[in-house]
Amino acid sequence: MSPRAAAARVKLEFRPLTPDRWSDLKRLFGSQGACGGCWCMWWRLSHSAFEKRKGERNRRAFKRIVDSGAQPGLLAYIDDAPVAWCAIQPRDAFPRLEGSRTLKRVDDEPVWSVACLFVAKGHRRTGVSSRLLEAAVKHARRQGAKIVEGYPVEPKKGRTADAFAWTGTASAFRKAGFTEVARRSETRPIMRCELRRLR
Repeated sequence: MSPRAAAARVKLEFRPLTPDRWSDLKRLFGSQGACGGCWCMWWRLSHSAFEKRKGERNRRAFKRIVDSGAQPGLLAYIDDAPVAWCAIQPRDAFPRLEGSRTLKRVDDEPVWSVACLFVAKGHRRTGVSSRLLEAAVKHARRQGAKIVEGYPVEPKKGRTADAFAWTGTASAFRKAGFTEVARRSETRPIMRCELRRLR
């Protein structure tokens, strides 16, 4: 059995990020806040504000969001250990998207956005991302979402370094039921899952 096939049989549990699960997120992200002191604040701040707040200030800012009860995403667990994270909220929670020429709005439809996917080393390229995306879609649907949108990478050579795939890969989104709706950059499609079409 291939490693991917074996991983697909592993039981994953998914939980919204709530204040009582903050320590699990810290454990998963580590001291660097997942990548370069981000703490999942990249899409929430202007470039200059993000650069000034890298590290501890971003950590405190994101903790305030979690403590507010906003449930800004989902954690995936294997045997009670956090192994992956997906940031998903209404698009308005990520104002930096509005300033992106590549990822600007496709239309006026209200959408929920998958802004970040982070999978712990040792669990990457095993199908965890697509299963987490499926769970994120279900989570958004329970909150009343009609469309979930993502902004993955699709490198020309078919593979990219993990550090550059923090919005997910197009292949994982396709496996989770998303379809491409726009592409303003050769390597950055906008993909959607329309929940009203799901049963």
